[in-house]
Amino acid sequence: MSGHNKWSSIKHKKGAADAKRGKIFTRLVREMIVAARNGSGDINANPRLRTAVNAAKNANMPSANIEKAIKRGTGELEGTIYEEQTYEGYGPNGVAIFVEVMTDNKNRTVAEVRHVFNKYGGSLAENGAVSWMFVQKGYVLIDATEMDEDEAMMEALEAGADDAYYEDGVLELFTEVQDFHKVISYFEERKMKIIKAELTRKPTSTIDANDFAEKLMKLLDKLEELDDVQQVYANYSISDEILNRLANE
Repeated sequence: MSGHNKWSSIKHKKGAADAKRGKIFTRLVREMIVAARNGSGDINANPRLRTAVNAAKNANMPSANIEKAIKRGTGELEGTIYEEQTYEGYGPNGVAIFVEVMTDNKNRTVAEVRHVFNKYGGSLAENGAVSWMFVQKGYVLIDATEMDEDEAMMEALEAGADDAYYEDGVLELFTEVQDFHKVISYFEERKMKIIKAELTRKPTSTIDANDFAEKLMKLLDKLEELDDVQQVYANYSISDEILNRLANE
């Protein structure tokens, strides 16, 4: 188990920005559609769909919306066909950026992504340019207000997490991808509230971006505002003080 690596602050800022823009429902609906299409409409037999449905419930999405998204994915209802794509590029000072999208028009999406990179100080690169700088992980946030740090870290160890951090009653976990749903089930069985659970891409190293934080965050924010973008990852670190200032502007 290791300590805080600024990922928590970055993820929290991103989450707040998503909610403010009202994009979170759109992203979750698309994820449920694709998960159901590629697997099945049974959340017990489809781990990816189960994760998406749980995220939708945590975001207070109405049950009717969830059911409709699943039926669109299984073909029971007609709807737009989305494809998953990834784009890679660089931000200011060589920060690596990895973009996940779901689109019904690849030509439109790549043009929009390239435009944002070029306009806000970045550059789009070929596939494979930066993906090796990230490792896929399970990411879980647990409400641990009823326990102290030692108890929380012990729970993380028992659950099978490979990295954990505790702060202000929140237990932050990273897992190997193959252990992701096992860890979730551990906390579900103990009736502990799961604040967030998702597969993420964690940078293997980071670039100190304090000196160009505003420029970098502008680029990342503009990418996230694109309708087809699901997630944006970048290998940077920024101090809590600067992150908080930017988040409140």
